[in-house]
Amino acid sequence: MPLIQLVIVLVVVGVILWVINSYIPMQSTIKKILNAVVVIVVILWLLSVFGIIGNITTIRIGR
Repeated sequence: MPLIQLVIVLVVVGVILWVINSYIPMQSTIKKILNAVVVIVVILWLLSVFGIIGNITTIRIGR
């Protein structure tokens, strides 16, 4: 994946999260949970893109 595409994806995700946090009324605890989930997913995606954890689709939870 080219670096410019990676930066564009991160900017788009950041803008979407900012819009959700700014304009959609939610409890602060729900916003914190949403932010944490998005950050964890983005970190896992970045680790996968850079080849540190391999392909995310091969990760299995449970049996």
